[in-house]
Amino acid sequence: MSRKVVEGKACDQSSETHAQSGVSRRSFLSLLGGALALSACGFQLRGQQDYVFKRLAINGGAPQMVARLERVVQGGSDTVIVRPSEKPEAILALGEGRGQRTLSLNSQGVVQEYELIYSLNYSLTGADGTVLIPPSVIALNRAMTYSTQYALAKQQEADLLYRDMQNDAVDQLTRRLAVVRSLHPAPSEQTPGIAPRAPLPTPPL
Repeated sequence: MSRKVVEGKACDQSSETHAQSGVSRRSFLSLLGGALALSACGFQLRGQQDYVFKRLAINGGAPQMVARLERVVQGGSDTVIVRPSEKPEAILALGEGRGQRTLSLNSQGVVQEYELIYSLNYSLTGADGTVLIPPSVIALNRAMTYSTQYALAKQQEADLLYRDMQNDAVDQLTRRLAVVRSLHPAPSEQTPGIAPRAPLPTPPL
């Protein structure tokens, strides 16, 4: 009798396991179907861009920054990065700038805080020379304390902050490129240039 009870419980547990497995499979298939339906309707997941140009060439920019830009564009859209000689639909011109200024001095007149400044200059033209985005600027800043006692460590910190700003600028640039909706825009569709009209606010430490 005891054996039958045990076998009955085992059967019940097995049935429950199969039922749960069936529910899990149905849930997965439902989610998959929903994702496919959204994709078919043109819905894009966060982080995806739909650039009007499908072949983009890049001129200028530091190799590290350009490499990140290529990864972001190609990994988040159906646009590919090509050489200027490989018939691009659009050409992105890049230029970078770095600088620093003193934020504060200690009681001995020695620099205590620096402001690091990074700028990414860019413009976008079509293959036929049409201006898609006129010369524009993405400007960023970061604050950093300074100590002559740890000059090497502070230089390494500055390099990391510049790299962080560079990555931030690339992310902003990809979003601005997505604003272009036509390779032959009408006057009312032209994308305006963007450039800071006032000094950047003092960055918090």
